[in-house]
Amino acid sequence: MNGLVKTAHRVINCVKHSSLTSALVTRSQAPVKRDFTRGIWHMSCSKRLEGPTATGLLHNHSNTCSCGCGLKAIHTKDKEDQSMQPKPLGERELVEFLTEEIVAERKAQKVKSLPSDVEGFTVKGDGAEVVLSKQLKDELIRITFNVNHTVDSDDYEGEVQQEKQEFAEMRSKPQFEVDVVRGDTTLGFTCSFLQEPPATSGDEYNDVFGIDEVTIYKGEWNDKVYAVAGDVLDGYLYDLLMNLLEEKGISNDFVQKLSDLSTAYEHSAYINLLETISKFTIGKQ
Repeated sequence: MNGLVKTAHRVINCVKHSSLTSALVTRSQAPVKRDFTRGIWHMSCSKRLEGPTATGLLHNHSNTCSCGCGLKAIHTKDKEDQSMQPKPLGERELVEFLTEEIVAERKAQKVKSLPSDVEGFTVKGDGAEVVLSKQLKDELIRITFNVNHTVDSDDYEGEVQQEKQEFAEMRSKPQFEVDVVRGDTTLGFTCSFLQEPPATSGDEYNDVFGIDEVTIYKGEWNDKVYAVAGDVLDGYLYDLLMNLLEEKGISNDFVQKLSDLSTAYEHSAYINLLETISKFTIGKQ
C-alpha cells in the first residue's frame, strides 16, 4: 500500500510540475504589453512596492513636476511658464486700443500744463475736485467745482453746427460753488452754466451762468442750513446778487475762463485714467 501511495504522489507531483512548467513557458512566450501611463508611474517611483509601503507610494509626488501629478519629464511648462502665457484676447485688444487712444488724446491736448493762477485766483486740484481761492482785505473768495460728468459737446442750434457736429469740441461746464467768507460767516452761491446759446447781437447782454441757490451760515455747513432756489428769488434781488458776484470777480468773462480751466483739467484727468487702466491691464500697477 505504501508503494502504491508513493507512486500516486509521484504521478500527481509530476502532473503539477508539468502544468506549472507549461504555464511558465506559455507566459514567457506571450508578447509583453505594458500600459504606458503605468510604466511611466513605475519609472518615477524611487522605491519598490513592498508590503505596507506600496499604497503610500501612490501619493508620493515627483519633485520635478510642480502640478502634483507625480510624473517626471512629462510636462514641458511649469508654473512660471504658465504665468508667461499671453493675456486673454479681450485684455490684449484693450491695451492696444488704449495705447492708440492715449497718443491721440495727447496730440489733441491743447493745454499741456495747467495754470496755477486764473484772474488772481490760486488754483489747486485734488482728484476730480478743483478749488480756486483769492484772499481780499477782509474776506476770502473760494470757488469749488468737480469735473466728473461735466463734459459735453460745445454745440449750438443751426445748420452750420450740424455740419460740423463731428468736429465739435468737448467742453467742461461744471456746476460750481462760490463762497464769500467773512470771519465765521459764509455767503454761499451755487451756480451753473446756462443752456441757452450766447446772443449774437452786441447790444444785448446775456449771462453765461446763473444762480441756482443762495444760502448763508455760520461755521460749517450742514443739512439744517436754509437755502433758497435762484428761480424763486425776486427778479431785482437776483440781479443785485449777480452784480455782487461780478464785483467779487465772478463775471461772464471769468466763468468762460473757468470753463477753459475745467476743460483742460478734465482732459488731463481723462488721459491719466486711460494710462492707469492700461497699466492695470498690463499688470504694472
